Amino acid sequence: MRERKDVEYTVQIATAAWEGACDFPDQQTHFLNSLALSLHNFYNGLERIFETIARQLDPTFPVGERWHRDLLMQMGREIPGVRPALLSAGSVEMLDEFLAFRHRVRNIYTFQLDAERLHALLDRLPVTWRTVQADLEVFEALLRDATEGSEA
Repeated sequence: MRERKDVEYTVQIATAAWEGACDFPDQQTHFLNSLALSLHNFYNGLERIFETIARQLDPTFPVGERWHRDLLMQMGREIPGVRPALLSAGSVEMLDEFLAFRHRVRNIYTFQLDAERLHALLDRLPVTWRTVQADLEVFEALLRDATEGSEA
């Protein structure tokens, strides 16, 4: 899936941006802007995957002011007779922080973000990504098994 490769690349860019901020203090603002955008893009890419799954499989798609959070919560729930939960409870919890950050980035100037807060989120990025990747792989395997089982 192309989107997953793009998310993986975004994780790499985020790490490189932090390294640049540390190595080039005179250009720190530029690197921190890149880091903030990469963390934003990390969640956006995953949300596009969630949106595709919800629109193709789920009987309803969240609407309203909180649809982003509702979509994340929907991905953590099994829909009986339709699909298993896409995300584990741990993934939902970790991603909720990235969703909140994404909202923050969209509503302030990135130069107003705290470097320590960015670094703390970056520290959680690799484990969050690995956990979500594992969830996606399990979900795909379950769907594949269900499809193969229905063809037999």
